[in-house]
Amino acid sequence: MTASPIEHFDVLVIGAGLSGIGAAWHLSTLCPTRTYAILEGREAIGGTWDLFRYPGIRSDSDMFTLGYRFRPWRDGKAIADGPSIKAYIEATAREFGLHDKIRFRHRVVRAEWSSPEARWLVTAEVGSERETVRYTCNFLYTCTGYYDYAKGYTPELPGRDRFGGSIVHPQHWPDELDYAGKRVVVIGSGATAITLLPAMAEKAAHVTMLQRSPTYIASLPGEDRVAKALRRVLPDGTAYAATRWKNVLLSMFFYQLARRRPALVKGVLRKAARRALGPDFDVDTHFRPRYEPWDERLCVAPDGDFFRAIRDGRASVVTDTIDTFTETGVRLHSGAHLDADIVVTATGLNAKVLSGLSLIVDGAPVVLAETTVYKGMMYSDVPNLASAIGYTNASWTLKCDLTAEHVCRVLDHMREHGFASVTPRVRDASMTNEPLLDLQSGYVKRALGSIPKQGSRAPWRLHQNYVKDLLLLRFGRVAEDELEFARAPKRRVVPEQAPLTGLAGGAHHA
Repeated sequence: MTASPIEHFDVLVIGAGLSGIGAAWHLSTLCPTRTYAILEGREAIGGTWDLFRYPGIRSDSDMFTLGYRFRPWRDGKAIADGPSIKAYIEATAREFGLHDKIRFRHRVVRAEWSSPEARWLVTAEVGSERETVRYTCNFLYTCTGYYDYAKGYTPELPGRDRFGGSIVHPQHWPDELDYAGKRVVVIGSGATAITLLPAMAEKAAHVTMLQRSPTYIASLPGEDRVAKALRRVLPDGTAYAATRWKNVLLSMFFYQLARRRPALVKGVLRKAARRALGPDFDVDTHFRPRYEPWDERLCVAPDGDFFRAIRDGRASVVTDTIDTFTETGVRLHSGAHLDADIVVTATGLNAKVLSGLSLIVDGAPVVLAETTVYKGMMYSDVPNLASAIGYTNASWTLKCDLTAEHVCRVLDHMREHGFASVTPRVRDASMTNEPLLDLQSGYVKRALGSIPKQGSRAPWRLHQNYVKDLLLLRFGRVAEDELEFARAPKRRVVPEQAPLTGLAGGAHHA
């Protein structure tokens, strides 16, 4: 009995979220003769913006930089809510005919590279039945982000089984949860907690944010007045590009100021919090972090909604640690008790590079923690694979757009010169490795032992700087010395040749 052929593509994209749809547009536009497909584990487009459904879900980045360079953001909100971002991604896929490229409910679990074949064998599980399907491709492009989609992070919570109310994690928000008129305690002080507090305070009896330590929070306008003014006098695309560059440069300026003059930025943020909360509020206890600005990602309160909910008495902040849960709430080490009907554990996320994908190169498993990232997009000694990894100090999409563009340049270079594979190689023995992400956030610290490293110098170093990456990825050389290009090995034609071990289970065809 003859096995059915394995479907082959020039490029396989993993993930149909913000970066995956952006990658698809670049492939369709810059590499129109190449075949590709998108394998998406979920049943819908959107990635993060389809997964998270908690009240108030929104971005911390403005949509003029989180949006795609090639498709203007036309909504009036600069800081947009999750459903609006998901709708924007879906509309982009429809407008450019990308939806037909997506294979939904395909969770990729394994990818095996064969040097003799110069291609990847990709294994996916389809649907709830986890039926196994396989594809081959010349190039693999992962757009999975670096969060674990299966579960969020929840620390040990003493006595949680005693609590008589509901305990929920934002990553798994139950649709049926009714918090109207209820007392809510949100544990955590990161972006999720700061989003949840004002959103839940609109219906809840009261919301208390319980934080172990304070976070830096900046109030930003929900709408961009400059963008609105530019749209009145300039063509849509021109106004969008001008606003995008304005926001890129402002965010870069503020980040550099925070790193070089932290005392100044701390003073500005603390003064803004005091002005928003009033002279009698204990700002130094609840809004004076122990770390420097941008050691962790700066949180945003659109139009000061977080501070307004506290000032109006609908919400409050408590800085303390948990002693134990009780039947009716949470007892703190200070002896205070927070009464609660619902406790939300906004305690963070788990990082999971490549969404847990198992990589094999010529029969040897790839240990990602032992690889070094090349130009923020490829991995040392791993052929024909790139990942979309956005910025930690700016919009995710800014870097992902540049990465997709550079991947297309690499593919064109390979085709032009007849190369079948490209592999980053660390040739400088004096180069040292450093952590990939420069944040002190909990999810970063917990993942340091399992994620790749960055090098101490370019092109192995992550700049976290859009202008530098623009010069490197859009205008810089493709054929760097650190890239090893190779042509496909010549194959002997053998009648009735059995398939390679790595391609067992069916024939392969281009």
